[in-house]
Amino acid sequence: MFRNTVTGIILIIFALTFLNCSSAKPSKRAMITDHGAVGDGQTLNTNAIQAAIDKCAADGGGTLVIPKGVFLSGAIFLKQGVNLHIEKDGVLKGTDNPDDYPQVFTRWEGEEKEWTSALVNAFKMTDVSFTGEGTIDGSGDQWMQRYPRGSQELKVGRPRLIAIQNCKHALVSGLNFKNQACWGLFILYSEDVVAENLTIRAEHNIISSDGIDVDSSVRVRIANCDIDVNDDCIAIKSGKDEDGRRVNRPAEDVIVEKCRFRYGHGGVSMGSEMSGGIRNVEIRDCIVEADNWAPIRFKSQPSRGGIVENITYRDITLENTRKAFEFNMSWRMVPPIKPPSDPLPIVRNVKIINVSGTVGQVGDMYGLKDSPIENVAFENCTILAKTGFKLENVEGLDLSGLTIHVEEGEAIIQENVE
Repeated sequence: MFRNTVTGIILIIFALTFLNCSSAKPSKRAMITDHGAVGDGQTLNTNAIQAAIDKCAADGGGTLVIPKGVFLSGAIFLKQGVNLHIEKDGVLKGTDNPDDYPQVFTRWEGEEKEWTSALVNAFKMTDVSFTGEGTIDGSGDQWMQRYPRGSQELKVGRPRLIAIQNCKHALVSGLNFKNQACWGLFILYSEDVVAENLTIRAEHNIISSDGIDVDSSVRVRIANCDIDVNDDCIAIKSGKDEDGRRVNRPAEDVIVEKCRFRYGHGGVSMGSEMSGGIRNVEIRDCIVEADNWAPIRFKSQPSRGGIVENITYRDITLENTRKAFEFNMSWRMVPPIKPPSDPLPIVRNVKIINVSGTVGQVGDMYGLKDSPIENVAFENCTILAKTGFKLENVEGLDLSGLTIHVEEGEAIIQENVE
């Protein structure tokens, strides 16, 4: 039933995209160089690029084109009717100056607040696209040099690469993302979004350099992406604690397929911000490799609340990852620790099908005593590992379809499992 529903969602997304593209008139091209932008990697082009966007919108819309060259810029804001296209050998490179990124109302780590804008911002737009064979470079390596981890000099947040917020029918296709200073592609409160054929790379010293974050958005498809970063390759989120429950907008009807996840803290992770709920997500036909920490990852805390349900991981190949599975309902419990929510967060109805490969540890599944992880079922899975699968506070677990070969100790180490 769920697989049929997901397939239907894909067809709907394709139909919407086809109708939008086939009915659109040929787009006018607005070259940023015609408005004074200089691609020498040194000239600050923020005003020139924004002027090109404003003029394009005033003239009825079109496609903003970034040609060959390295165009240094602070935050830019697309307007309705204006798309972004970066040509091959074209680079939009973010500065490492916090003053070049104004504060905007958004969500950061699950809470609505004024926060640092992204390098490229699309707010309240319909039918917007980001395309091309070029590169968006967030200069995250320079941010880390200027403001090392724990630096007290940085008074604001580091900018994300692209923020799609409150949008409908968005396409991000073909681009190269490099060294995002913070999250790469951020999708918030949006509908019918396709991210495809993206190559995302971040140096492994850049903190919080997630590849793609889907936050309280619906009908999102991510396909044929190749991601190597220093946090979760993809994370599905829906708000944190009291503020997330107040907003109460789930992330739902999400498909991730035909992707390659290299190094990262997770392949496709649920949470840890999940207070608005996460449901109807399928990850399929993917490869996870290169010491990725946990290809199948669920993160939460007792304070979150919310329900994560109807999640399927299918046809996943694991090649030398640290773990295969990580379910942790008490993830990263560092001060200040908030009191538990009422009701507690729930994770239930998870299918893991045709997931096989070689890992360091099989992994762990840690529920809460008063909110066990419920109804996780394995089908046709084989894991080769050094150490086994640790289970605690789990109910309705079906391990009949999981074959484990370990070098050390027991294959299954369990406590409080029913």
